[in-house]
Amino acid sequence: MKDKIYHLDLTLNGVPVPFIIRTMEEVAELQKGINDLPHRHNYYSVIWSFTATGRHIIDFREYPIFPQYIFFISPRQVHQVITDGNPSGMVILFTPEFLQQNSIREDFISGLRLFRDSDETPPMILNDAVENTLREFAQRMKAASDSQNEMKYETIGAYLKLFLIECNNQCTLHPDTNPQNLEVGRSLIPRFKELVEKHFREWHQVQDYARVLNISPNYLNEVIKLNIRTSAKDYILHRLILEAKRMVIFTQQSGKEIGFELGFEDPSHFSRFFKSHTRQSLVEFKETHIS
Repeated sequence: MKDKIYHLDLTLNGVPVPFIIRTMEEVAELQKGINDLPHRHNYYSVIWSFTATGRHIIDFREYPIFPQYIFFISPRQVHQVITDGNPSGMVILFTPEFLQQNSIREDFISGLRLFRDSDETPPMILNDAVENTLREFAQRMKAASDSQNEMKYETIGAYLKLFLIECNNQCTLHPDTNPQNLEVGRSLIPRFKELVEKHFREWHQVQDYARVLNISPNYLNEVIKLNIRTSAKDYILHRLILEAKRMVIFTQQSGKEIGFELGFEDPSHFSRFFKSHTRQSLVEFKETHIS
C-alpha cells in the first residue's frame, strides 16, 4: 500500500479557521494518499499516533512513529509525516491568534517543554493513565469543533489548554531534577533562545549573547549545556544551519544571497561552513530534499 503523508492547511471548505482537529483517518481521506514534499506552516501542530507507525521528519531530523507517540511542531518548522498502512490517530492544528483570542498567553506556550522552535523535537511517549485523560480532552475538543455552538472556540480553547498542561506534566525532555538548576534554566534559557531567534543572523559568537545577558560566556555555556544538553555555541550554529537549510529548500535565493543574509560576507566561507556541518554542498542538499 502507498505511504500516506499528512499535509493539512487550516481551512474548512476553503475558508480559513483558527483551529482544526481531525482523525488520521479523516486526513487520509482528504489527502487521498498523495505524497507531499517537506513543508512548513504558520501554525502549531500536534500529531498523536493511536496505532500509526512510520517516520516523522522534523527540521531534517528523522524520528520513528509508534503507537502513543505525540509530536509537537511549532510554526515555521519544516516537517513531513509518513505512515505505514492504515493508521489511526489525531491531528490538532491551531494558530497563535487562536491562543490569544482564548486568553492563552504567549508566555504560556513558550513556558511549555513541548514546542521547540529550532532544536531537537522528539516525540512524547504516553503511559496508559495519561492517554485516557488526553483522549477525553481530545474528544471534547472534537465534539465542540463539530458543533454549531456559538461559544465553540472558547470551549475548545479551555480543553486545549488542559490538554497541553497534561502533556507538559508528563514531558521528559528536560529530566534534570535539581531545583537550583531548574530555576536558573527557567529564567535564562527562554531569554537566550529569544535572543538567538532575533539575532542569529548577525550574532554568531557566544560572547555576543553573554554580553547582553550580563553573564560570562563560560557561564552561559555551562547553563545551556546543563539544561538542553548542548553548548550555547552549538545551539547558535545549529540555528544558523537550520535556517540555511530552510532557505535552500523554500527560497530561490543563491548560495551567495543566503550566506549574506545569514551574516557571511564571504560566499566561499559560507559554502565551507554549510558543508562542514551537513557534509553536503548547498546544491547536493537541495537535490537530496526536493528530488
